[in-house]
Amino acid sequence: MDRLDELHVFIGILDAGSMAAAARKLGRSPAAVTRILGVLETRAGARLFERSTRRLTPTEAGLRLADGARRLLADYDAALQPPGATAPRGLLRVTAPTVFGRRHVAPVVTRFLARHPDVQVDLLLSDRNVDLIEDGIDAAVRIGPLAHMSLVARRLGEVRRVTVASPDYLERRGTPDTPAALAGHELIMSTAVRNLAEWRYRMDGREHVVRYTPRLRINDTEAMLGAARDGFGIARALSYQVAPDLAAGRLLRLLPDYEPEGVPVHLVLRSSRHMPPRLRAFVDFATAEFAALALIR
Repeated sequence: MDRLDELHVFIGILDAGSMAAAARKLGRSPAAVTRILGVLETRAGARLFERSTRRLTPTEAGLRLADGARRLLADYDAALQPPGATAPRGLLRVTAPTVFGRRHVAPVVTRFLARHPDVQVDLLLSDRNVDLIEDGIDAAVRIGPLAHMSLVARRLGEVRRVTVASPDYLERRGTPDTPAALAGHELIMSTAVRNLAEWRYRMDGREHVVRYTPRLRINDTEAMLGAARDGFGIARALSYQVAPDLAAGRLLRLLPDYEPEGVPVHLVLRSSRHMPPRLRAFVDFATAEFAALALIR
């Protein structure tokens, strides 16, 4: 049996989530797919998936194999590309969080398009985690820990959660010097992601959850920051969301010594196998652009 074919079937199962779906996608019989997986697990000396009635979940050994398998198959595909067949062309579908996408991803996309005149991009800005497979997305920018380890991810950098207030508010109410001191202030909390009245800080080298009673809850980040700029109270947001206000002095950064660890930013793909030239070019271009962006502020 062709061992590259074994890896091809393995990645097909991983991406499809089930034997039956992989068989349909690969044009194989379910029995053939099951047999190939069994041979590969014997060769690897470990179970590669945990089976359930509805879905297969990769084991730790399966995830390790997936990383190497994707790289090997991508290198093999690249070696087979004929001369002149690598010019990027066609449609790319990209998604990103709304504010981050508006401020950082859209400019990267337009610069990429200026470099590659035969490529078109559909950019979807949304704060929900769009399903790459169901929605036909080629690449997604994700902020935070990744939920699906079977996806291919390239780390772009990280951002931080920062605490901010306007100079006017701090002049009236004073500047808190510890997270505990925030309890005596007017707090504005975002419910855009989680409807929890808590903020996390790093104290004594460890993360601590501090719970407060906010005066104002808002489910929109821009509205929350608007209230902070107007001097209503203290807010908390990701560093890229407040970077323009900090640079202009409209907001001031509080408690920098207590900020938690950075939040990772990834470019996520469905698979690195058979990656078309337009997607490969975008991944390389976006990675370089974000490396120069200095996401931590």
